[in-house]
Amino acid sequence: MGTLPDRSNEPATASALDGEWIRGLPKAEVHVHLEGCFDADQIVQLAAAAGEPLPRPRRRLFELPDLPALLEFLDWVCGLVRTHEQVEQAAYHFAEREARSGVRYADLIFNPTHWPWRDRLGAFIEALDAGFSAAERDGLPSVGLCVSLLRQQSASEAEELVDWLVERKHPRVVALSIDGNEAAAGRTGPRFADAFARAAAGGLRRTVHAGESSGPEGVWDAVELLGAERIDHGIKAVEDPELVQRLADSGVPLGVCPGSNVALGLYPDLRSHPIEALRAAGVPVSVNTDDPASLETDLVSEYLATAKAFDWTEAIVRDVARTSIESSFCDEGLKRELLAELDPSP
Repeated sequence: MGTLPDRSNEPATASALDGEWIRGLPKAEVHVHLEGCFDADQIVQLAAAAGEPLPRPRRRLFELPDLPALLEFLDWVCGLVRTHEQVEQAAYHFAEREARSGVRYADLIFNPTHWPWRDRLGAFIEALDAGFSAAERDGLPSVGLCVSLLRQQSASEAEELVDWLVERKHPRVVALSIDGNEAAAGRTGPRFADAFARAAAGGLRRTVHAGESSGPEGVWDAVELLGAERIDHGIKAVEDPELVQRLADSGVPLGVCPGSNVALGLYPDLRSHPIEALRAAGVPVSVNTDDPASLETDLVSEYLATAKAFDWTEAIVRDVARTSIESSFCDEGLKRELLAELDPSP
C-alpha cells in the first residue's frame, strides 16, 4: 500500500474526513476479541451445523444491552465452533474483516475459557495459525494472538496457562491478556501478579483489561502489579487525576473502544466519552472495535464517529493511528514500515 494522498490544501477538521481516507490510513487494531467477530451469517451457519437453535430471531441476534449479556452471548457463540476447519475459517474471516477497514496488523485477543477447545489449546492455536497464515499468503493483514485469562480464574490456573505458553513459545502468540467483567470479579491484580511476572520473564508482552466496568483502581493494579504494557479500555482512569498523569508520564497506551462503551451503557453517547479528555491530557489512545460483529460496527465507522464527536482534525486522527501502531505487539520491522507510511518524509 502506498502513502496517503496529500490533502494539505483541504480542510483539516473532522467534517473533511471520509471513510476512504480513514481506510487508507496505516493503522493497527489492538483491542479486538475473536469471540466477538462472528457475524450473523457465520452464526446462523455454525448453529445449523451444530444443530443448535438461535437464542432469538436473527434480526434481534445482537440485542445485547450490557456487558453480562454480551459475555453470555459470546460463550454461546464460541460453543458452536467445534472443528479445526471452523476455527481456521474464523481466523481467515477475521483477517478479511480487518482488511476491509484498512488494518495492517491486529493484536487479536482470545480467551480459552470461552471455547469448547480449552482442553485442546494447542490444537486451537494451530488451527488459528493455519487460518492466519493462509490469509497472509493472500495479502491480508498479519495477526498476533493475545491469550487471555478470565478474571474468575485462580492464581494457579493463571500460572499454569502462562507456563504452558512460555514452554511452547508459539510464534503466533505475542502476549498475555486478562479480560472479563471487573464489576463481577472484584479486584484481581494481586491474584495474577505472579502469572504476569512469569509472562514477562518468558518473553510475552502484557496487556490488561481494566477501567471498564470498575473504577480507576483496576488501572492502578494493571500498571503497578501486572506490569501492563498496554491497557484495554482504561477509560475510568479519567476519574483519578494522579492516575491520568501517571499514564501520560509513563506513556502507557490505552486501547479504547468508544462505540462499545456507549453500546454497553457505560456512557450515554460518544460526546460523553472520556477518550478526548484522556488524549488531551497526554495519555496515548487508540480507537478500536472490541467485539465488532456483535456490536455491528467496524473500525472505519469507529474512527469516523469518534472524530466527528470531538471534531478531531486529520492531525489528531493520524496521532491516534500512530498510537495504534506504536502500542501494537507486531515485529519491529513492520512497525517501522507502517510508521514510515503514516509519516512519509517530505
